[in-house]
Amino acid sequence: MPLTSTNCWPTKDSSVEQPWLHPGHPLMQAVTDLVLEAHRNTLKQGAVLVDPSDMGLTPQVLFIIDHSVKEGADPTRVVSRRMQFVAIDAQGHAIHAGWAPHLDLEPLTPADLALLADVLAAPWMAQDLESVALAYAGSQLVPEHFDEVRTRREQTVDKTLAAVHERLVKEINFWSDRYIKLQDDSAAGKDVRLTLENVRRTIDELTARRETRAKALLAMRHVISATPVVLGGALVIPVGLLLQRKGQPGWTADAEARARVEQIAMRAVMDAERALGHEVIDVSAEKCGWDVTSIPKVRDGRLSTPRHIEVKGRAKGQTTVTVTRNEILYGLNQSDTFILAIVLVDGDAHEGPFYIRKPFTQEPDWAVTSINLDLSELLQRAEAPCPI
Repeated sequence: MPLTSTNCWPTKDSSVEQPWLHPGHPLMQAVTDLVLEAHRNTLKQGAVLVDPSDMGLTPQVLFIIDHSVKEGADPTRVVSRRMQFVAIDAQGHAIHAGWAPHLDLEPLTPADLALLADVLAAPWMAQDLESVALAYAGSQLVPEHFDEVRTRREQTVDKTLAAVHERLVKEINFWSDRYIKLQDDSAAGKDVRLTLENVRRTIDELTARRETRAKALLAMRHVISATPVVLGGALVIPVGLLLQRKGQPGWTADAEARARVEQIAMRAVMDAERALGHEVIDVSAEKCGWDVTSIPKVRDGRLSTPRHIEVKGRAKGQTTVTVTRNEILYGLNQSDTFILAIVLVDGDAHEGPFYIRKPFTQEPDWAVTSINLDLSELLQRAEAPCPI
């Protein structure tokens, strides 16, 4: 697909920005349908976008993929529809880009586009990247979506079927007992207010209703997976590469050193959480709005609320911490469950992690994509890792 500098993807100004909603939520699906209906042709044209939070030098192509799960008995009925994102680098490696990675991206200006002519003309850009994205989605994302929907649908149908069976069988048994009693009364010559024919008809109607309802529910239990379809793509330029081309400071040519700082910070936070006896899950690659999910142990037979930790590794001597608009929104939406963790790295040694609870007090303005926070001010509010 051709790539232009036009921002044709729904970004921070779009109503699709609801980071606290699961992609399978009905409201998210409704918003998805509206966006696709209004912008399907534009999405297919592609775009060149900038990632303001990535100070690296490696561009990626981001694909948006549409996948639906439908009812087996009626394939025209969509049970669940999900927008999935796959990122591909110059080596052809594909990864899951997260649930809404486009929300933090910005359009590239026409003036900056000229600085990246060689990137747009790179041989790897001319390869069939759509097939790579579809292959990855088909093997990784689609089965996960389908299994999730199928499990949820089977549980719902089984629960409903049991409730329907219990209610209707109870009514059928009631009228069957009544029918036998009326037969006995009639044989004994007693005055029967209800005719046996009416009671028999009621029993037959209830039996037919139970069979019809069970058949409909069992049909709903069966779902099928539709073929995933690429809706659009975007070349994502890290802001570090753009700053390098402009000759401006802020980027670093030592990507390994930057990655090393991030790895040390992640390891420090995860070790601190494990020391508290928590189960720790690294979700940084999923771009779900935080880097670490920490699940405390069960207390007094009750499950504790998981904590979501956004990790920021800073090299010793740096004075600011950059947070994106989405990270701020996630922090505000999750309130007590969200923690901003800062780790100061100096060579092989580190200080921290330092935890800041409720680090954000208000939503960023509509045009803000990221902000810099004063590191010393944050550290004054910080505390050592401890149970919530």
